[in-house]
Amino acid sequence: MSAAAHPTSKPAVNGAAPASSSKPQFRQQPYRHRRNHHRSRRNLCCCFCFWTIIIVLGLALLAAITGAALYVLYRPHRPQFTISSLRISKLNLTIAADSSASYLSSLFNLTLSSFNPNSHITFSYDPFTLSCLSHSVLLGNGSIPAFTSATNNQTVFRALISGARDLDADSVTSLRSDLKKKGGAPLTIEMDTKVNVKIGKVKSKKVGIRVTCEGIKGTPPKGKSPTVASVLDAACKILAPPRQRAKSCVASQYQILPTPNYSQFSTFGSASPPSKRISIA
Repeated sequence: MSAAAHPTSKPAVNGAAPASSSKPQFRQQPYRHRRNHHRSRRNLCCCFCFWTIIIVLGLALLAAITGAALYVLYRPHRPQFTISSLRISKLNLTIAADSSASYLSSLFNLTLSSFNPNSHITFSYDPFTLSCLSHSVLLGNGSIPAFTSATNNQTVFRALISGARDLDADSVTSLRSDLKKKGGAPLTIEMDTKVNVKIGKVKSKKVGIRVTCEGIKGTPPKGKSPTVASVLDAACKILAPPRQRAKSCVASQYQILPTPNYSQFSTFGSASPPSKRISIA
């Protein structure tokens, strides 16, 4: 028997041609380039940062070269301060018998020299405020007028440092211990001022400095003749002043006070206490 043939597709009912089984074809759209705004902004930012860094590094290099050239050309050095002599005319610590009150009076004669070792640099100083201390105890104050230190110039000053004030218990204990030392009480001279620097026609702004001179030892005079403090080991350093200075400390401590009864007082030093307490700035 011959196998029956089976048609692969059913004939159309209405006699029409059979439908095509292939998928419809779509026309491909042409490619359009789209700009990436985020990438463009990123590139611009990177470029800006790069050139900023280059400019900063260039300015830093230029400043370093300029500074090195100025240093080689002018050879700048710090000014030098020296304590030539310090005479103690009065240093009295008066304490009540019951230690309920204490009083300090002092008078110092200071000779100070300032030297400018530079050949092309000039220093202009405002008035100096002087302070004499023994450890943390303030003994007196003084001042030096404003001056200009020319090139390779030495300037010598003489100043009075004086004080009169009450002391608290801690200050009395510290000062009495220092005054009883055989080698003398350790003294420190502090000088505060402002200075500007002039190199040729260029002048800097004023900056605050503090000159601290240590290594001084002195003893109170026993009579009317002043004693000479030892300044062989004295050394002065130029430092930046502290941020907060007790400017009102001296004004509040150096005041006219009522006269106490000195008949009950014992005195360390030469001169007798004054009739009233008056500050000497």
